[in-house]
Amino acid sequence: MQNRGPSALPPAFDEPRWVLPVALPPRSLEPGAMANLPPELLAVLLRRGVEGPEALADLLDPPPAPDPLHHFADLNRALMRLEIACRQGEAVAICGDYDADGMTSTALLSGVLSRLGARPKPAIPRRMEEGYGLNVAMVERLAAEGIGLLITVDNGVSALAALDRAAELALEVLLTHHHSLPPQLPPHLALLHPALTPTDSPYRGLAGVGLAHVLAMALCQRLGRRDGQAISLNLFCIGTIADMAPLTGVNRRWLLDGLPRLAASPLPGLKALQQLAGLGDRPLDAEAVAFQLAPRINAVGRLGDPLLVVELLTTDDPDLAMDLAMRCEALNRQRRELCDAIEAEALALLEADGSQWPGFLLLAQGHWHHGVIGIVAARLVERCGRPVALLAGEGGGQLRASVRAPRGFRVDGALSACADLLERFGGHPAAGGFTVQAAKVRELKERLEALAQEWLGEQGSGRKVEPEALLPLSRIDRDFMMQLKRLEPFGIGHGAPIFWSRHCQISSCRLLRGGHLELQLAQGAHKLRAMAWRWQGSGLPAGSVDVAFRLRMDRWQGEERLQLEVLGLRPSSGDTVVVMRRQRCYWCQKEGDGVLIRNDAGEEIRWQNHERIDATQANGEGKDIIASHPYLQALFRDAAVALGLTA
Repeated sequence: MQNRGPSALPPAFDEPRWVLPVALPPRSLEPGAMANLPPELLAVLLRRGVEGPEALADLLDPPPAPDPLHHFADLNRALMRLEIACRQGEAVAICGDYDADGMTSTALLSGVLSRLGARPKPAIPRRMEEGYGLNVAMVERLAAEGIGLLITVDNGVSALAALDRAAELALEVLLTHHHSLPPQLPPHLALLHPALTPTDSPYRGLAGVGLAHVLAMALCQRLGRRDGQAISLNLFCIGTIADMAPLTGVNRRWLLDGLPRLAASPLPGLKALQQLAGLGDRPLDAEAVAFQLAPRINAVGRLGDPLLVVELLTTDDPDLAMDLAMRCEALNRQRRELCDAIEAEALALLEADGSQWPGFLLLAQGHWHHGVIGIVAARLVERCGRPVALLAGEGGGQLRASVRAPRGFRVDGALSACADLLERFGGHPAAGGFTVQAAKVRELKERLEALAQEWLGEQGSGRKVEPEALLPLSRIDRDFMMQLKRLEPFGIGHGAPIFWSRHCQISSCRLLRGGHLELQLAQGAHKLRAMAWRWQGSGLPAGSVDVAFRLRMDRWQGEERLQLEVLGLRPSSGDTVVVMRRQRCYWCQKEGDGVLIRNDAGEEIRWQNHERIDATQANGEGKDIIASHPYLQALFRDAAVALGLTA
C-alpha cells in the first residue's frame, strides 16, 4: 500500500481538546518512592489516587476473596437448595441474558451444575424475537417441562410479571443480578446482588458472571468437589472483561489468578475460539479477551441464538466445539459488516445536515439492525465526543434506540427527563436504550439537544485527549514494558495508561484499509511504529507534533514489537506554551532546565529547580515575590508539565 498524504485521510468531527495532567508536588516522583516503579508509571498511579505502599500492594497483589457467606445474606439459603438439586439429579433452569455476561453466566452454572449432579437447562431469550429478560411465556414453558427450580443470571430483579407467574406455578427462584434494584422485588427464594453486600465489600463490583462464580465456587466447596472450579474461573474471566466490570476488589484478585490459566483452559470451546482468533497457545491478557474473544461471543447474542454460545462453552467434544466456534466466527464477520455499513450511513446523514454538529446526535433508519446499533453509537461517541442515539424500526409505528455517551453525560438522567415521551427506557450513566413512537421523535430530539447543549456548555465541546504522564520515546523499551505489565490487568476503573510525548517527527505514514493510519514516529535518534486505529483526524499536522498514546506489544507472525496506539496528534508548541489558571493567561517559556513565566501585564518570573531565581516588572525593575506562595508554586508546576520538564 502506498504512502498517503493528509488529503487522503477521512474527515474529522471536531479537533480533540487536549487536557494535560495535573501537576504533582516536587519530590513525589523520586526513584524508589513506590516499588521502584519508573517515574512515569508512578506519576500515573499518583494521579489516579494510588498513594503509598499499601495502596500499591492492593493493586499489584490484592488480598484473597473473603468468605462470601459473610457478604451475601441469602447465599446459604441458595446453597442449601442447590445441594438438594445436585444430590437428587434435579432439572434446573438457568435463565440468562443474551449479552456476553449473560451467556457466560449461563454456561458457567450449566457446566458446574452438570458436573455436580444436577440437570441444568439453559434458557435465554432471543434478542429480536423475545427481547430482554425473563418473560411469562418462558416461565410457563419451563413449568410445563417439569422444572421446579429456576436460577436467573444477569437478569430477573425487574421481571415482576414473569416471577409472579412462577410463584403461581410453584417454581422456586434463585435470583442473581447486578443491575439497579427496583422498589418492588419479584417473589424469590434467595437473591444475590452486589448492592446488598456491605458498603465496603470487595464483592460490590461483580457482574452477573461474578455472582454465578460466587455461587458455583461456594457450592463446589460445600459438596467437596473441585470438578467445576477451573471452568468457573475461566468463564468468570471472559464474562467480567466482556461486561466491562470494574477491575477492583475480588474482580481484580480473580482475574490475576485466572488470566494466566486461561490459555490452558480445559474447555474445548475456549480453545477453539482462541485458535480462530489467531491467539495460539500464548498466555492471554485482558486485552486479548476484550478485543479478540469477547466480540466473537457478543456477536452471537446480537445476531443469532445465544444458546449457541452456551453449547460452545459447555461441550466436551473438540470437533463440535470447532464447528460451533466457526459459526460464532461467521456471525462476528456479519456483525463487522453491519456495523461498518450503518456507521457509513450515519456519517452520511450527519454530513447532509451540514458542518455544525448538534449537541446530541440522534439518527434513525428503519432498516438498521437492533443488535448492532449500540456498537455504532459507541463508535460515533469516540469520533465526536457527544452523546449519540441510533434508532431502528420496531413496527407498529415505534422505533427502538441504543444510546451511548461520553464520560460526564448521564444517559440514565437524560432518559428520565424525557420519560413522558418514551414507551420504555432504561440504562446507566454511559449507556441505555428506549422505545419511542415515531411521531414523538422530533420533540424527543429537541429535548435531548437542550440537555446536551447545557452539558457541553459546562464541559466544552468535542472529544478530549487526556494524557496521564509524559513519556519520551527514548524511555520506551522492553524493560519499561515489563514494568507496565506489572500494573495489569487493565480495564474499567483501571485503564491502560495514556502517555504523551513532545516534539516528535512523522517520518512516514500509510492509510490502511478500514481507515487505520500506520505511522513511523521519530524523536531524535529514537523511532517507533505507531497505529492510529479508525483515524479521526482531518489531516496530519505539519512539522513537529505532540502525540498521545497507549503502549502496546504488537504480535505479528510470531514476532513481538513495541507499538504506540495513537489517541491524538497536535502541532508541537515549541518552547513556549500558554497556561490558564483562574481565567488568567500566562506565557511560559523553557529556559534550559528552568521556566520563564510572563503575565499579560508583562511581569516576568524565572524558576529553576523548583526555586525562584529572578522576578521583574514590565519596566525591567526588580520585584519582590514570595516564591513559596501556593498559587505560584502550582503555576510553575503546571508550566513544567506543559513544557515537558516533568512526568
